[in-house]
Amino acid sequence: MIPEKNCTRCALCQFRTKIVMPDGDPSSNVIFVGEAPGENEDLIGRPFVGRSGKLLEKIMLEEGIKRSDVLITNTVKCRPPGNRDPTKEEMDACRPFLEHELSGRKVIVGLGRSACRDLIGYEGKMGEIVNKEMKINIGGKELTFLPAYHPAACIYNNDSKAELRRTMNILRTKYMG
Repeated sequence: MIPEKNCTRCALCQFRTKIVMPDGDPSSNVIFVGEAPGENEDLIGRPFVGRSGKLLEKIMLEEGIKRSDVLITNTVKCRPPGNRDPTKEEMDACRPFLEHELSGRKVIVGLGRSACRDLIGYEGKMGEIVNKEMKINIGGKELTFLPAYHPAACIYNNDSKAELRRTMNILRTKYMG
């Protein structure tokens, strides 16, 4: 299931330039789920192409994972105004699309607090759950969920960056080998 070209399921449609669809290998066992498109993503129509995306790709490559080996998406497909966090209603509106994208995966990597809130209902500090694998139910199937720092949190924080590297190492050695 994908959004219609002129999707109006929530108010974000009023602010978007483009609907940002998943990018990468549609048959990959691994999917990265971020929060929402930013300005660059909204203009280009591809997730994680701005500063955060460049850092994500760099860390992935350093750990032996190519962007083209995974699927990358967001909890919502349209950019919230002012880069604010998406609301529960906005995430709920895109949930059918996200569940369709998650279907058939072995592991879901939740990049940052919003993705973790949407997928596992977690509201606490990321440091308490980062890289702690857990099982979640998506569409009646049990999948592995791996919480990770959002690349934006790693730009100026070397500890977060080290944990994101560890996330990639876990993926490569345990799920992509």
